[in-house]
Amino acid sequence: MTSVKTPADEAEARAIQDELRSLVIFGEDGPAVGQGLVAGVDVAYDDERDLVAAAAVVLDAATLDVVEEATAVGHVSFPYVPGLLAFRELPTVLAALDALTAAPDLVVCDGYGLAHPRRFGLACHLGVVTGLPAMGVAKNPFTFTYEEPGAQRGSVSPLLAPDGAEVGRAVRTQDGIKPVYVSVGHRISLDNACAHALALSPRYRIPETTRLADSLCRRALRDAG
Repeated sequence: MTSVKTPADEAEARAIQDELRSLVIFGEDGPAVGQGLVAGVDVAYDDERDLVAAAAVVLDAATLDVVEEATAVGHVSFPYVPGLLAFRELPTVLAALDALTAAPDLVVCDGYGLAHPRRFGLACHLGVVTGLPAMGVAKNPFTFTYEEPGAQRGSVSPLLAPDGAEVGRAVRTQDGIKPVYVSVGHRISLDNACAHALALSPRYRIPETTRLADSLCRRALRDAG
């Protein structure tokens, strides 16, 4: 089983991020769009019970049919700290991924990769510890800026850090609908990540991987005893 160390405090968490950030691979294109298996992961919280539920849903990239799904429920092991959210989510996400029998060619996170204040969001962290190509598709631009992309599906614009660096792209997945925010995590190019985001969003703003994983983790949390 893939595991991740739970840091004792914020300083140790940042040190782990600093260490792992150097292991992110940005020089690979990643898997071809519409081929192989794509997994979506998402989490849901129950603060009253101190529980977190994670879901992993594997889709056939060509048809977007569900191939397999798995869930895991655990206790929250790290406090909420902006920029360190992965340490709250990753242990349970890894448990859900480890429960799969199908090996995904790409993992899509509901969140960020390089588009992160410390340039090491959940998609980067997950990619490094699993070795899998990973990308983030977020619902909001976090602390980054962008110009509104064109109104047509497929239009994109750079997502920019304060220093002007492109850390992702705003991608219009449906005509006239608010864009999503795509960033690379590990072993995939930004161009390819944006193409995957579009291919996974044929009908709705949010990729099918995220929509299905979101629904599944919420059910798992409700069913947790």
